[in-house]
Parts: sequence; C-alpha cells; structure tokens
Amino acid sequence: MKLEHLRKDEAIRYLGYGENKPDDNILNLLDACERELLQVIVPEYIYKIFDIEKIDREKEKVTFKDCALELTGKDITAHLKGCERAVFMACTVSAGVDKLLRITQLKDMTKAFVMDSLASAAIEQVCDMAQEEIMKNTKGYGTWRFSCGYGDLPIECQKLFVTVLDAQKRIGLNVTESYLLTPTKSVTAVFGLSKEKIEKKRLGCESCNMKDKCEFRKRGERCGS
Repeated sequence: MKLEHLRKDEAIRYLGYGENKPDDNILNLLDACERELLQVIVPEYIYKIFDIEKIDREKEKVTFKDCALELTGKDITAHLKGCERAVFMACTVSAGVDKLLRITQLKDMTKAFVMDSLASAAIEQVCDMAQEEIMKNTKGYGTWRFSCGYGDLPIECQKLFVTVLDAQKRIGLNVTESYLLTPTKSVTAVFGLSKEKIEKKRLGCESCNMKDKCEFRKRGERCGS
C-alpha cells in the first residue's frame, strides 16, 4: 500500500472551515505539509477474521470463536447484528509522522496544526484503502468500521484488541495506560461480514463518547462516523 496524495479536502474539514474556502496561506501550507508527510508516511495495516460465536442482545455482549476478546455494549451488538464473521483491523501511518509533528510544533504552531489535520485525514485514507482491500479478499458484504471508545464500546478493550492482533510486534502499535494508541495516527476497528446485504446505520452524536468535546459537533457538523 502506498499513498500518492493526501485528502486535503478532508483536512480542510478537520480544520473547521465548513463550507468556506481557506485563504492562500493555508492552501500553500497544506501543499507543503502534504509533501513532507508523504516522505515519512509508511502506511501499514493488519487484520484477523473471526467467526462470531454469539451476539447476546440481552447481555449486550459479542463473543467470537478462537478469540479471547469480548466486545460489550448495546451499540456493538446492534452493529454486528446479522453478521456471521467480524474483521479486527489495525492501521497506522508510522512513528515517523509523530516525529515530524513534534519537530513542526517547535518551529511553527500554525503549520503543525495544519499538518496534524492532514495526518488525521491520512490515517482515515489508509483505513478506507485497507477495508477495501480486505473486502476484495472476502465474499459478501461489510459494515462500516467501529472503533473502541465509539458509542458504548469501552475504550478499555483497546489493549486486548491490540494483543489479539499482535499489533505491537507486527506494525509497532502500542497502547498507553490511558488507552490511546501510539503512533498517534493509528486506528483499531472492527467491522462485520455478512452473506446478505446489510443496512449501514450510523449511531449519531448522542451515542458517541466524544460528544461533549467534539469540535465538529460544536460547529453543528458531523464527523462522518
């Protein structure tokens, strides 16, 4: 997998411009940040597919065959309803991006802010490409991605999620004591696989753990989740 370009339109959305167009200074910064990020980004992803053993709506728990990780919450049980298998996936754009962001923060905070938004767009781009590649190798239909900490799925399951994938050894992905991922521009997610077409419902803002501090919500926008 290789990124030839980054989604600057998404970065602009993350920057909070909404329907407005950034001025030439920001557009030039985006171009410069794209060039620098493309030099250090190393997109990687890993995944494992598990058969779903049971979706218990009453106990709000999903169990999997040959997997120690149980996913809990009414949102994830609803999300995987109708699926026979689930894909556990982890993606990263590498520690080199974190290093570049730290260096840029010391020199130019405005540029660092723009670069951080573009790096966030980059990891979502990697996730989209990874899911597309995975779906090409599987039969049937897939749900959208659901990450630890989204809805009422506890972020605490992040550590076991990474362990199940052996992500530390395979792509250098770690979890901090506060359950954040390092490198920071990384994502873990699960999505369901079904033989039948399934409706891809979204949970909405009220179900999200980030609703009280979400910058998109403050501006009356949606993150796309």
